[in-house]
Amino acid sequence: MGRIFISAAHGGKEAGGIDPGAIAGGTTEAKEMILLRDLIVTELRARNFEILAVPDDLSAAQTISWINSRGRRGDVALEIQSDAAGSPAVRGASVFYIANNTERKANAEQLLVALLRRVPQLPNRGVKPDTNSGLGSLAFCRQTRLPALLMQVGFLSSPEDRALLQTRRRDFALGIADGLASWSRLIDPTGTPTEPTYPPINININGQNYSEQGILVNGNAYIPIDLVDRLRIDLSKAPNVNRITYRKIVYVKAIELRDFNVAVGWDAGTRTVSLRSNFIVCPGQLERVMSNGNTSEVQLQLFLRNNNENALVKFPDISKLYREEAGIEGVNYDIAFCQMCVETGFLRFGGDIKPEQNNFAGLGTIGGGSEAASFPSARIGVRAHVQHLKAYASLEPLVQEVVDPRFRFVTRGIAPLIDQLSGRWSADLDYGTRITAMLKRLYESAGLL
Repeated sequence: MGRIFISAAHGGKEAGGIDPGAIAGGTTEAKEMILLRDLIVTELRARNFEILAVPDDLSAAQTISWINSRGRRGDVALEIQSDAAGSPAVRGASVFYIANNTERKANAEQLLVALLRRVPQLPNRGVKPDTNSGLGSLAFCRQTRLPALLMQVGFLSSPEDRALLQTRRRDFALGIADGLASWSRLIDPTGTPTEPTYPPINININGQNYSEQGILVNGNAYIPIDLVDRLRIDLSKAPNVNRITYRKIVYVKAIELRDFNVAVGWDAGTRTVSLRSNFIVCPGQLERVMSNGNTSEVQLQLFLRNNNENALVKFPDISKLYREEAGIEGVNYDIAFCQMCVETGFLRFGGDIKPEQNNFAGLGTIGGGSEAASFPSARIGVRAHVQHLKAYASLEPLVQEVVDPRFRFVTRGIAPLIDQLSGRWSADLDYGTRITAMLKRLYESAGLL
């Protein structure tokens, strides 16, 4: 059987002062994951599996490099993490897999079920493609050459999850070990090393069949590098894009082209990877705050409902309000809407801001108050959000009377692009990336990318 690589939330060597990860309840993510990882390793070795534990003092990039330099056919890799949220009520376990990989999705479900079978008190948050993560992709799932999954075993910020992890750590370990054992046997049932032979797949570009075939590697679609050149995509500055050479032809992982505004789909029935590059959305407008929106009110409603079935119960007109209020000020309503989704968790809220405050973008008050701003209606809350975006992105005056309490404190026009909101609107330096990732999810769901 193949070997199992396991990483405990990279950067966890606390003695060296290296990133402890989430901190809550007097403990750290690094400490809890290392303790859990050690139990998993002990259990699997007792079952005669060969386990390679990633050193705890490596960064995320070093972790992937360490695995890639040692991995071989038949091996699998797992990273375990604990999450954190603004509200202690948010809890549960989930597993992320590389998008469009049906095999990896099945492996993720298998792993999650095995954990929940041992710890049924842990809420099931489901398995998710890495495109649904905050940043729109996960390096551990994308860049690790082995079949790889990322498991979030619970929320350290939840007293219930934290107590379960600390009092039933062995049950967590047994469940994860059960899942890993089954996965490893499924990946390499014979244990016989062989030269890789990858099955061919079909390629469809903008509705037309491509004359050359791609290959399927570990459940991921790879396409010939010549096709990437035809799409006028420059990968020279993208060293992390996975490339392999097979039978003297260089291939790249198709899902990586998503970062170059190519929509990527997979049809398992016909074994066809589909690429769509004839954008309805102009790529140059994708990140400009002051630009036109592209979605309909119905598309916004469906996107919201598909990610939170109760989202429209309290705010049934939220899509209409964003289209109207942003349109008045010349702000891209798609960007404003996606920022709202990021800030509120698709209108779940759950942090310090309550739904009745009608504060959809984490706007603060003046004078250093302890509470976030409140607005008398959803429309005024949306209007304040749009005005704050315009303050950052434009030198033009407001069309409507100012309702944003912090409008006058913003240096006008300092952030015309989404990424420039990072470290300004939020201290999170990946804040703009999170909004852009949400925008791409919206446009893909609406068939615009």
